[in-house]
Amino acid sequence: MAKSISKRVLRRTGRIDSRKSARRIPKGVIHVQASFNNTIVTITDVQGRVISWSSAGTCGFRGTRRGTPFAAQTAAGNAIRAVADQGMQRAEVMIKGPGLGRDAALRAIRRSGILLSFVRDVTPMPHNGCRPPKKRRV
Repeated sequence: MAKSISKRVLRRTGRIDSRKSARRIPKGVIHVQASFNNTIVTITDVQGRVISWSSAGTCGFRGTRRGTPFAAQTAAGNAIRAVADQGMQRAEVMIKGPGLGRDAALRAIRRSGILLSFVRDVTPMPHNGCRPPKKRRV
């Protein structure tokens, strides 16, 4: 009970800081997953712990507009805005998926001012995959 009272006092004086803004992350990894229906941008640290994420759906786009390049650009901008305050200067970019938001999200990341060490396409490609099921007998 004492903790909640002390937090309230600190909040009134304006000295409380959230833990996320206190962490300093100099380098990170930006994952862009671009499907035909949505674009999800996730920013992690080098160990893979999620720092910030955004998607076209959480930015307010609904229906077919979620798959547009503008929605991907908005999602990337929202995700990067949160980590820029935490001091991220360098990043690696991993792009996955065939969607329209691939290039738009990358353009938004470049425009943000974060230095990119490399951009990698990690779209899964089947190498003739599983054996198909037997034909149905009638």
